[in-house]
Amino acid sequence: MLELTNLLLLVDYHNLPYSVLNTYINVLVRKSTSRRELDFVTFHRMDSVKMTPKVALGHNVYLTLAVCMSLLFQFLGWFVESVILVAQNKNPLMLALASSDKNATTSSDTPANEPQGKKFRQYVTALSATVGTFAVGTVLAWMSPAMPMLLSTNSKIKMTADQGSWVGSLIAIGAIFGSIPAGRTADLIGRRPVIAFLSIPFTISWALIYFATDVWHLYVARLIAGTCLGGITATVPMYIGEISEKSIRGELCSYVQVNVTLGILYVYLIGPFVNYAWLAITCGVLPVIWFILVLLVVPESPTYLWRSGKKKEAEDTLVMLRGKDYDVTGELQALQKELEEKKPSSKLKDLVKSRTTLRAAFTVLGLLGFLSCSGINVVIFYAESIFKCDNCIISPKVSSIVIGILQVIFTFASSQLVDRAGRRVLLLISDSVMAVCLGSLAFYFWQQEHGVDVSAFNLVPLISLGVYISTFALGFGPIPGVMIGELFSPEFKGLAIGIVCVLASLIEFCVVKSYQTLLNNYDRGITFGLFAGCCVVGTLFVFFLVPETKHKSLQEIQEELGGRKKTDQIQSGSGS
Repeated sequence: MLELTNLLLLVDYHNLPYSVLNTYINVLVRKSTSRRELDFVTFHRMDSVKMTPKVALGHNVYLTLAVCMSLLFQFLGWFVESVILVAQNKNPLMLALASSDKNATTSSDTPANEPQGKKFRQYVTALSATVGTFAVGTVLAWMSPAMPMLLSTNSKIKMTADQGSWVGSLIAIGAIFGSIPAGRTADLIGRRPVIAFLSIPFTISWALIYFATDVWHLYVARLIAGTCLGGITATVPMYIGEISEKSIRGELCSYVQVNVTLGILYVYLIGPFVNYAWLAITCGVLPVIWFILVLLVVPESPTYLWRSGKKKEAEDTLVMLRGKDYDVTGELQALQKELEEKKPSSKLKDLVKSRTTLRAAFTVLGLLGFLSCSGINVVIFYAESIFKCDNCIISPKVSSIVIGILQVIFTFASSQLVDRAGRRVLLLISDSVMAVCLGSLAFYFWQQEHGVDVSAFNLVPLISLGVYISTFALGFGPIPGVMIGELFSPEFKGLAIGIVCVLASLIEFCVVKSYQTLLNNYDRGITFGLFAGCCVVGTLFVFFLVPETKHKSLQEIQEELGGRKKTDQIQSGSGS
């Protein structure tokens, strides 16, 4: 009875919604609270009980968790309503955050007098190119179903938990060796050949996993897969940014992350039903499909063709992508102007002297760094182990599938919103909600690790991580990939993206590898609390330092990064 009285006082004192009361009563019903007590609560007047706030708050973990979850749901309700308003062009107050420039474009529509090409071929090309990122998703999620198999007593590969952390984190080291070579090679021989070639080592890595008899075979396989991951990160977003019109560039670049999440869900779905060997086979066939699609469907980037002096081929490619009725003269003139001003350079000293490129690199590296420090790949790699608990209502495998489905749904939703709401709005809301979710999860784990009975709240990990992965997928998941394809100029694009991806891979390696160490020394409460803190800092980074790129041409973005804005561009932005 005291628990219910304290709850009523807390609801009354802080003006909290009565969803807190409903949540807590349900908990007490499960703990066999008598019907008489519940009837008493129904008719009890809160103002008849006098108790100090300190006593009301107390140390009752059930009460505190109920309040935290209720506040979380209130926050998410505001979040969903705000995104819907933005999508419907209602221009709510938060839309002011969409750009640091008061004269920047706030409308979700492109200018009415701007010519638009046909979109179908651009969608087909982008989806074919991003089949490779689908394969990347399988690499990331493979650890979740494979680790229990490898750590089991009947596994043919004997492996410890520490060795498993190396298997998980070595893809980040491999990405270091793939990022710069892929970016530079794409500048030399073209985007299409590099993208097609990456499918070959990808297939080899899955073959090594299939035939592996020792943990060192897995190390090598994951290093090779990481190299392909780095190459894909450095080339595919760049390629999509160059073949797409600015009106749908954000959406098409978002398909990079959409396909990553589909690959993750693919593994979560088949993992519980296949053994180790068949898991490798079903994942290894994807790079082969990707190779065929790149050869048959994907054309060379018009930007690369024009820069290489193949102007007729560049024009033909644009006509194929935009349609025969679209006048490509304006795009070709913009390409010529941009490439005349900025010749491709492979010298690091020239890159360092470019203020525009340095700001772009700092922005993208910050986004990728905070993406890693949010713990997203830790959640993806170790989903099943995170959800394991005593008296679980939902099995860890089912929980992983739920997480995978939510990630796909909200990543696709982001692809539809990114060119309407803008990049900054989605990034800010996404990272702030992620911080709340991880903070709630950290508190749950901290109480559990300190001997508090939290069995009545077994759904907290699933709810917190479900909302976390959903908001991540809506903003901080796909948008950094979008901005990789938007912020860098052709002058340093290959080299700069390669360097940024190397540094981001180092950060990712440190986060994934240190996860097991943090668990061993500080348990999950503090570990996820650190991830929550990183999300808070990431939100501040976006608010103060990340520019808006919605509906801006690549040339306009470069001029803004360099601090140069033409009068007609400012007028156009304020008028639209």
